[in-house]
Amino acid sequence: MEEYGYLWQLALILASTKLFGLVTKRFKMPQVVGALLAGLILGPAILGNLLNGVMVGGHDLGALTLYQTSFIDHMAEIGVIVLMFCAGLETDINELKKCGLASFVIAVLGVIVPLIGGGLFTYWFLEAGWIEPAKASSLFMQAVFVGVVLTATSVSITVETLQEMGKLKTASGNAILGAAIIDDILGIIALTIVISLGGKSGKGAETTPLGMVLLKIVLFFVFVAVFGFIVYKLYKKWCEHDGKGMHRHAIIAFVICLLMSFAAEYFFGVADITGAFFAGVIISMTQKDQFIASKFDVVAYMLLSPIFFASIGLKVDGKAVASMGILIVVYAVIFGGFYMIFMRPQKKEQKRVQAMINEMEVGDTVLTTSGFYGVLIDISDEDVIVEFGNNKNCRIPMRKQAIAEVEKAEQASA
Repeated sequence: MEEYGYLWQLALILASTKLFGLVTKRFKMPQVVGALLAGLILGPAILGNLLNGVMVGGHDLGALTLYQTSFIDHMAEIGVIVLMFCAGLETDINELKKCGLASFVIAVLGVIVPLIGGGLFTYWFLEAGWIEPAKASSLFMQAVFVGVVLTATSVSITVETLQEMGKLKTASGNAILGAAIIDDILGIIALTIVISLGGKSGKGAETTPLGMVLLKIVLFFVFVAVFGFIVYKLYKKWCEHDGKGMHRHAIIAFVICLLMSFAAEYFFGVADITGAFFAGVIISMTQKDQFIASKFDVVAYMLLSPIFFASIGLKVDGKAVASMGILIVVYAVIFGGFYMIFMRPQKKEQKRVQAMINEMEVGDTVLTTSGFYGVLIDISDEDVIVEFGNNKNCRIPMRKQAIAEVEKAEQASA
C-alpha cells in the first residue's frame, strides 16, 4: 500500500479540490478557497486527527486521509513555480510598468497595516495571557515578529484568484500582482530586521546581515535584467528562424523557468516563484508566448495547481489550531465585523449598479459620474453613447461604468 500510496493521494487531491471548489463557487467564492479547504479538512488537521488509529479490518483509516509526503511537497513546489510562470506569460510588461507606483504604494500599505495592527493585537493577547509567551524574548519582539509574519502575501493565491476572475490582464490585476511581488521582497527585509534585532535565528545560528540581504535583492534584479535581455534576444532569434517543432519551445521555456527559479532561491535568497514569474514575463515578449501558455495552462489546471493548494491545507497543525482557539475566535469576530461593516455594503452596491447597467435601454435618461445628464442612443457590450443637450449634436461614447444613475424612458415622460 505504501509503495503505491501516492496514487491514492493524487486521486483524492484532484477529486476533493474540484468538489470543494464547486461548493465554494456556489457561495460566490473563488474555487481556490475550496482547494485549500480540501487539504485542511481531509488532511491531518481535521479528518486525519479523527481517524488516526481507527482500525477497520486490520487497516488504519488514518492512512486513507491526505498527509504530507516528500512527493507531495516537491510536486506542490513545481506547481507554484508553474503557476507563477503562467502568470508571467499572461502579464503585459507595459501595463506592469504603468502600475509600478500604484503597486509600490499598495505593497507598502500591505506591510504597514498588518505589521502595526497584528503587532498591537498580539501584544494585547500576550499581556492578557490569552497566548502563552515564549521565555526567550520580550513580549514586544514576539508581537513585532507576529506582525511581520502577517505582512506576507500569498502571490500564488492572488494569481489564481485573479485568473479565475478574468482580471489578471487588467490594469487593476497588474497593480495587485505587482504589489504582491513587492510585498514579498519587503517582507524579507522586515523579517531580516526583526531577526537581527533578536540577535540569533536559531540555536547558535548567526543571522544574515541586513546589508547582505539588500545587496542580494539588488543583484537579483540586475541578474533578471541581464539574463533576461540575453535570453530574450536569443530566444526571439530562435523563434524567428525555427518554424518547426513547436513543442520544443515549451520545453526550452520551462528550462528557463526552472533555471531562474533555482538562481533566485539559491544565489540571491529570493523566493523561487519570483524567478519563475520574471521568466514568464521574459517569454511573454516573444512570438510563441500564447502557444507556450496554452501548454502550461492544461498541466497546471489538471495536476499541479490542485496539489499545491491542497498542500497548504495539509500543513496546518490541528493541535496548534485547537490550542489557539480563543485567538482564532477573536480574529474571526474582527474579520467578520470588518466584512459586515465595509465589504457587505460595498458588494450590495456593486450588485445594484450592475443590475442597473444590465437593465439600461436606448432612450433612458442617465446621470454620469461627472454629473452630466444625457440620453442613451446606443448600447454595446462594454460602452454606451450618450447624447447631451437639446441640439442633439453632442454625442459622447463612454464606458458603462461611467453611468451613476438611470431613469427609464417611461418614467421621464411621466
